[in-house]
Amino acid sequence: MDKSMVFERIKSLGLLAVIRGPSEQKTLKAVEALVKGGVKGIEITYSTPNAGAVVKALDREYGDEILLGMGTLTEPGQVKEAAENGAKFIVSPILEPALVEAFLESGLLSMVGCFTPSEVFKAYEMGADIIKIFPGRLAGPAYIKDLRGPFPHIPFIPTGGVSKENVGEWFKAGVIAVGAGSNLCPKELMLNEKYEQITAIAREFVEAVNKAKLR
Repeated sequence: MDKSMVFERIKSLGLLAVIRGPSEQKTLKAVEALVKGGVKGIEITYSTPNAGAVVKALDREYGDEILLGMGTLTEPGQVKEAAENGAKFIVSPILEPALVEAFLESGLLSMVGCFTPSEVFKAYEMGADIIKIFPGRLAGPAYIKDLRGPFPHIPFIPTGGVSKENVGEWFKAGVIAVGAGSNLCPKELMLNEKYEQITAIAREFVEAVNKAKLR
């Protein structure tokens, strides 16, 4: 799947689950619960124990049924591991030139974390495919709307502070998709293995995203 196809699938899905799992096994179970609820965009963060092994197992289990990526990359060496384990996209929380260069060399779709207009401009000029606005809760949808004034051609995805209650505001502001973490897959539910509750939240979140995209 080339980058253009990954990009279009992200837009089509509109939702990426950002998973910071407590353990390898519980993360796999949480993803299973999310997929049952209709969430097909999955980002496994490097803060998840044995993150590479988790991604490899998910790629083997689901293949193209889900769109699988790795997030919280902060070192160039992590890029190779992500690619080798089956990630189709990679995400950083920061703008760091050497890391962005490694992203581009990988050929994977890249999302680079930014917050200020200067960071947004620099990351996109360097070749980032999508700009991740992080932390989204500090910015809010109005900030995306303001950024799209000078940067109408840059695709944005907010992460942090996205909920099923406010997802419509983010899409109205002009994002191509949203990344959702604890509001979609709460850590306490993973720790306590309440996977049916995760599935229920996932269904509601997907419904909210689909409605927002139609507005």
